[in-house]
Amino acid sequence: MKHNVSSTFAALLVAAFVSVGFSGVVSAQADAKQNSKVAGPVLKAAKASLDAKKYSDAIAKLKEVQGLSGKNAYDEHLTNEMLYFAYARSNNYAEAAKVLEGTLDSQFVPKSEQPKRIRQLLQLNYQLKNYDKVIAFGDRAIKDGFADDEIYTWVGQAYYLKGDFKGTQKFVDSYVGNQSKAGKRPKEQTLLLLQSACEKTGDVGCRQRVFENLVAHYPKPQYWQNLMDAMTRAQSGQSEKVQLQVYRLAAAVDVPLKPSDYMEFAQLALEAGSPGEAQAILEKGFQKKVFTEPRVTSSATRLLDNAKKQVTTDQAQLEKVARDAASSSSGDKDVSVGLAYLGYQQYDKAVEAINRGLGKPGLQNAAEARLLLGIAELNAGRKDEARKAFKQVKGDPTLERLANLWSLHSQA
Repeated sequence: MKHNVSSTFAALLVAAFVSVGFSGVVSAQADAKQNSKVAGPVLKAAKASLDAKKYSDAIAKLKEVQGLSGKNAYDEHLTNEMLYFAYARSNNYAEAAKVLEGTLDSQFVPKSEQPKRIRQLLQLNYQLKNYDKVIAFGDRAIKDGFADDEIYTWVGQAYYLKGDFKGTQKFVDSYVGNQSKAGKRPKEQTLLLLQSACEKTGDVGCRQRVFENLVAHYPKPQYWQNLMDAMTRAQSGQSEKVQLQVYRLAAAVDVPLKPSDYMEFAQLALEAGSPGEAQAILEKGFQKKVFTEPRVTSSATRLLDNAKKQVTTDQAQLEKVARDAASSSSGDKDVSVGLAYLGYQQYDKAVEAINRGLGKPGLQNAAEARLLLGIAELNAGRKDEARKAFKQVKGDPTLERLANLWSLHSQA
């Protein structure tokens, strides 16, 4: 069966073959590179047909050689070489692929020539949708050490197109991991292929890791939004403090939030002791006109009024609370004061209070405190100090991940 392939692709295949060459047909050569007497004349006639672009005639003669008794290994090698050329020129890529595959382990094909032929076979079989073959030849290229980004892409897409999404995820995830270890930036399309495979397998953690990679290398707004959505889903039913930290990052990278997100964000901030933050996020929601339904607008207004009342009370006693916390043996009180200052955008005071808390023994959640410290430093414009703080967030995998994302955001 003939397969329609672009003329450009056909030309590339033929050019690749010509670079291999088959000028040795029926020439008198030493040792094993010599045609048999029985096959020599037929091969010469086939070569003449090829030169005259009579490909069907050439194929008929070459099939005649295949049926000859008494032919030698070199006859078979040249027959396959010319058949590949004839089939490629005839646009019969299925047969061209079969013949080319048969030449791979020929004693007459130098080892140095195999990578070129394997690449041709990858191209052919990908076009022919022989995805198992693409994977097999890709694995061989990887094992032999000459696989490049293009080959990895073909193999990853072959897994995906044959419907093996777990295979896609495993293969591409490993490839992306190796690239990261080598300090290379994965291609955006490679990451998106992995993201789609993660969606197909329902692996939420995998999807989240992909979007972390995307915002690290391609910090587009939609990738940040997808990442925040993934983290929000992942934290469903988890710590409210962690959810509050997710919201903080989402707001910082300007991910669009739903009305319910603004409400929950503000409520969590109030419960955490950061009324200034609650007021600010609700006012931002009203500025963006996200509250459109009367019932939701009414609820948001009541919550904002409550936040303003708490701000008034809190600010009136904050300095005294800060002095008491400073003289206390508990670092948690200092961190709470630092959080309040952070909500009021008094970043220097926030940094001072949180650092004071971190210097005291027995702090309940040092990872959260260092994350807040990094946020305060970043908002104060001290990016280097912020990154140092984010790097020191240890002990909680989710907070470590958030700290890494904040660090990435600081580089934008």
